[in-house]
Amino acid sequence: MRHLMSPLDLSVEELNDLLALANDMERDPSKYAHACEGKKLATCFYEPSTRTRLSFEAAMLNMGGSVLGFASQDASSAAKGESVSDTIRVISCYADICAIRHPKEGAALVASLKSGIPVINAGDGGHQHPTQTLTDLLTIHSLKGGLSDLTIGLCGDLKFGRTVHSLIHALIRYPGVSFVLISPEELRIPDYIREDVLKKNNVPFVEMERLEDAIPSLDILYMTRVQRERFFNEEDYVRMKDYYILTKDKLSSAKEDMLVLHPLPRVNEISVEVDDDPRAVYFKQARYGVYIRMALILTLLNWR
Repeated sequence: MRHLMSPLDLSVEELNDLLALANDMERDPSKYAHACEGKKLATCFYEPSTRTRLSFEAAMLNMGGSVLGFASQDASSAAKGESVSDTIRVISCYADICAIRHPKEGAALVASLKSGIPVINAGDGGHQHPTQTLTDLLTIHSLKGGLSDLTIGLCGDLKFGRTVHSLIHALIRYPGVSFVLISPEELRIPDYIREDVLKKNNVPFVEMERLEDAIPSLDILYMTRVQRERFFNEEDYVRMKDYYILTKDKLSSAKEDMLVLHPLPRVNEISVEVDDDPRAVYFKQARYGVYIRMALILTLLNWR
């Protein structure tokens, strides 16, 4: 039995197989319409979610499976004090596979250690968000034709952004990848990512404050939201939330084939005027999220 806690749980070969399966599911969804018939997915979401939870549910339903679970901590026995360990033991009696999101780092790992079914980390605090990373990789791979030899700009909340941390971990395994880290001083990438991931693996990167200075050199611009829920005081959040806003004017200096990604939800860090630009692919990205989760669910069930 296998679980997915981090993108690094998959070898590059396994990851490439997963991307190939997702692409095949996109091309011919009818081939997989009954692949999970009789199987149940439990979605245990202790934090609010739109895309991640619904895309997991859509993925399972697309393959003929069924879904059960809860959409908030208050809707589960966690409100009565039940531990994650006890919850997953119970869920293992009802479902064949589980996707869990929790505000505490490491909660998904705790669940996997006590689970009788495969567990997928659907986001644990500011730590990891592996299925968002898989979505990002599928989007880039499908639209750029590969994951090598790319200059990737990561912009916004690089300190608390779990999507950014997971994406860096995944992409450093591909040759020719470099990063431009665009953030205010207060939201710079954590030291452990800078030192233990980028520098230790000799991955080229630069840190910048101005988005305008970074855009012309990028193949991918990955925008992120400044997350209110990760701040300890409202004053800091208000000061930071409008630091970067991507506009049509700023985009004018970008390469014609640059892609703009965003894990969503968007607040105001990308102006709506950018949505019609062919380089803006964040809604396509949300669609790719269904296919990669279909591929992941089917693969983990077959590995069980």
